[in-house]
Amino acid sequence: MTTTTLTAPPLRVAVIVGSVREGRQGRAVTDWFLTVAADHTDLELDVVDLAGVDLPLVMPGWGGSPDPRAVAALADVSPRLAAADAFVVVTPEYNHSFPAALKNFIDWHHSEWQAKPVGFVSYGGLAGGTRAVEQLRTVFAELHATTVRDQVSLHGPWSGLGEDGLPLDATVCEGAAKGMLGQLDWWGRALRAARANHPYQA
Repeated sequence: MTTTTLTAPPLRVAVIVGSVREGRQGRAVTDWFLTVAADHTDLELDVVDLAGVDLPLVMPGWGGSPDPRAVAALADVSPRLAAADAFVVVTPEYNHSFPAALKNFIDWHHSEWQAKPVGFVSYGGLAGGTRAVEQLRTVFAELHATTVRDQVSLHGPWSGLGEDGLPLDATVCEGAAKGMLGQLDWWGRALRAARANHPYQA
């Protein structure tokens, strides 16, 4: 008698670059994170860079239709969010909070976030973006998403984050990233199975 071992499909993770500012470090931080995440061969990473997502700030009212610019942007990114099993949000901290472009992007979606885990890579100043993440946790909770406990927090530029957007203490930061990814992987697979067995009802 032979037995067949079923291999679980890779966990699909959308990595969202939350800053759109000129001169931002978000893309460099994201690229560093992707090199760390590459060690997890069971993850399928999809980068959604908000600098390339042209969403208007004004959303349509009930029964209204979004303008053509929003339709084009959503046609590209919304299916990718819906297909994702988990998310990693890369965010700076601006004035004790997270970027307006990131909030706008989050608000244009709803069901895509539900019953899925969210991890964070934050950067900026002495707080390392932790205050931005604390606010994001409340936003995602309202959208029925689950945020993982551990986060990656890059303090800089004077202490932990270089001018090139790369961590100065790579060992510590890579350890934090791997810890967060471990939690994201567990929650992502558990919730994927739960959604398959019992579709989530908000």
